[in-house]
This record gives sequence, C-alpha cells and structure tokens, in this order.
Amino acid sequence: MTADHDTIVAPATAPGGAIAVVRVSGARALALCDTLFRGRTPLAEAAGYTVHYGRIADGDRTVDDVLAAVFRAPHSYTGEDAVEISCHGSSYIVSEILRLLIAAGARMASPGEFTVRAYLAGKLDLAQAEAVGDLVAASSQAAHALASNQMRGGYSAALAALRDRLLHLTALLELELDFAEEEVEFADRRELRQTMRDIAREIDRLRESFALGNAIKEGVPVAIAGAPNVGKSTLLNRLLGEERAMVSEIAGTTRDVIEECANIGGVLFRFLDTAGIRTTDDHLERMGIERTMASIRRARIVIRLTDATAPEPPEHLVGRNTVEALNNGAMFGTAAMLDGLADRVEAELGQPLTVVATGGLAPYIMPCCKRKILYDGDLLFKGLALIWERNS
Repeated sequence: MTADHDTIVAPATAPGGAIAVVRVSGARALALCDTLFRGRTPLAEAAGYTVHYGRIADGDRTVDDVLAAVFRAPHSYTGEDAVEISCHGSSYIVSEILRLLIAAGARMASPGEFTVRAYLAGKLDLAQAEAVGDLVAASSQAAHALASNQMRGGYSAALAALRDRLLHLTALLELELDFAEEEVEFADRRELRQTMRDIAREIDRLRESFALGNAIKEGVPVAIAGAPNVGKSTLLNRLLGEERAMVSEIAGTTRDVIEECANIGGVLFRFLDTAGIRTTDDHLERMGIERTMASIRRARIVIRLTDATAPEPPEHLVGRNTVEALNNGAMFGTAAMLDGLADRVEAELGQPLTVVATGGLAPYIMPCCKRKILYDGDLLFKGLALIWERNS
C-alpha cells in the first residue's frame, strides 16, 4: 500500500538534547542510508530490529559516530523500511545528516507525515493517529494516561463495540419491518426499546468523555470569580506558589483576566483570575467584568469567592428560617426604602434620577433594589474633596 511512496527524512527529537534521532522511511531508506553510513556491514543487508554502530561520512570527512536501528517492512511504525539514526544532539550534526540524505534522494517529511503513512499502512486508525500528537504534547499525568489509552486502541474499541450493537439493532429492526404482516416476532419490543436506550446512553457517555478529554489535554479551565477584594488573586498566588497576580486593598486592582497553569495531582488546571464583579460606571472596569463573565461561561469549574465577614445578598424574599427572615427583611426593607425614596424624588423633579450607592453594605443591598443603582466605593472621599476645593 505504501510501496509507491518516496523516501522521507526528518528529526524525530526536539533540538537541544544530548542525543538526537533522525528517522528515514520509504522503499529506498536502507539504500540511501548506506550512501553515508560506514559500518561493519551495509544496512541493506541487515535484519530488522537490529542496531548497528558506525559513522556518518561525507566523503573522507567523518560527521559523527552513530547508532543505526533498522526496521524492515511491514514491521515498522510506518509499515515501510525504516532507519533511525541516533547521533549527538548538535544542531550542526543533525543538519549535516539531513543534508546528506536529501542529497542522496530523500525528501524532508512534512509535519505528521510519518503518522499519515502509518495510518495508510493500517498500523493506526484515525483515533490512534490523533493520539500520537496528544501523547507528544501531554503535560500532565492525566493527559498522558488519556493519550496512551487512546493510542493503544481504547477509544477505537469502544467505537467498534458501539458499531456492532448498532448493526445488530438495525438488523432486528429491518427484520421486523420486512415481516411486519407475518405472525413472527424476531425480538421482544421491550428489549428493543431498552437496547436503543442503552445505545443512546453510550453515545452520550462517549460525547461527554470527548469534552472531558479535551479539557484534560488543554488543561481544565477554572474561573476564580467574586466581588472585588474577596481574595481571588491571593488564592491564585497560593495555588501557584508564587506572586503571579498583583494584590492590593484597592477594589478593582485586577482589570483583565490572568491565566496561569498548575499541575495538581497529575491533572493540569488552567486558573483564570478574573476582575471583581460589581456595578460600576468605570468603562475599563466594565470591560474587565465582561471578560470575567466570558471566562465563567467557558470554564468547567467556577470557584466563587465571598467575604465571610459580610452578609450575602438574599436569593429569596421570604426567609426559610428565623435568621434568613431577619436578614432578608433588613436587606429588602432597606432596598424598598431606597426605591421608594428615589421614585418620590423623580416624581418631584420630573426627570430621571441616577442613584449612586457607597459604603460596605451597598453591594449587598443593590441586588435587592428594583431600579439600577451605580456603585462608587470612593463617593464619600470624592464628596469631601469637592467640598474642600470649593471652600479653599
């Protein structure tokens, strides 16, 4: 199936290591390597799964001492004849070996071409081929385990089993339709319905596993959200073990989403430190809050931080116990008073009114109000500064 492919070559290892591997695959892989490999015996005469010591020569000049591993078709990664040349990790040595092989007739492989040939040779299915890239890119124990299982055919086996069940169900349904007028029952109707429900659940499970697997590969997104100054950035710094996010007592210090990764228990998490959520007329802060909401929507886990020393805005008007009733009465009673006062001022002035709240409890009263209220934590200081300016 791959006999007509030309011979390709590429580095199989990342640059910067002490040892590098150059991989060659194709019908002429052994013959091309023999044009520059000098060993005890030619590689073209070597058996598969053998390693040979020799040197890479450019005429009379020795480029490097190497080990050449020989793989005979079809017992190789690509299903073709292949050679893996292990040399010293110098970028110059690697480039010289590549140059000599290309001059001999090989072609530089395109990204993923070795795996494409493995797929075309029937060595891998599509799920396994995708897992090769995931295995190389794995940055956590969970991602490695997921890619390894998929590469070994775990996902493919599940799909094959599902396909067999669907074919069996289809055959039974076709028999029932073809002989509907006959007094013959090929399958119990209740059993058929149960089989369909089981298949639907299996499909849902596989679909959910894809979303989970993608999160594990990319890192599980975790949004840290809450009001300003509740400790979101402090929590991020503790999780990372370093002072990554700026922390201050000034509300609104974090304006943009800060994303950092941490490996916890073998799972990669992508923590998103977000801007504090509150009502504000500051344009930049509103933009930060919009990005916060977008981060919350795409996160698989949301950590909501609250200030344990401050009361929570009640979710219901009617309390479910004495403590809730007292708390809700104070919150909604104050909110109703503010709404009523604002309505009377608007009626007296005959024009719309902008209400600005300040103070520590304002963010907890505002959600209970019917009208939109802006929040300014520095309103008192701004007022005092204005009075000082007018009287100085």
